[in-house]
Amino acid sequence: MSHPEVPPLSCREFVELVTDYLEVRLNPAERQRFESHVQGCHACGMYLEQMRQTIRLTGHLREADLDPAAREELLRLFQDWKQDDSHGG
Repeated sequence: MSHPEVPPLSCREFVELVTDYLEVRLNPAERQRFESHVQGCHACGMYLEQMRQTIRLTGHLREADLDPAAREELLRLFQDWKQDDSHGG
């Protein structure tokens, strides 16, 4: 059975989906896109590991627990960091 080409996940989409991924709330197709991206993007792989460590240290982390301004600041900082990453991804 042929599946239409699914566009790769961007780093911004990755950051937006990381909580759902860690809480096993992605459907199989989204999960596959997420995992494909992290395999090819060192920066996002590091971000995912940092999120896992944060969760281990705090017990849990939900997007709803974040202040909206803090969430936007984290996204901005990650985007700036990602743009500065000379390894690409």
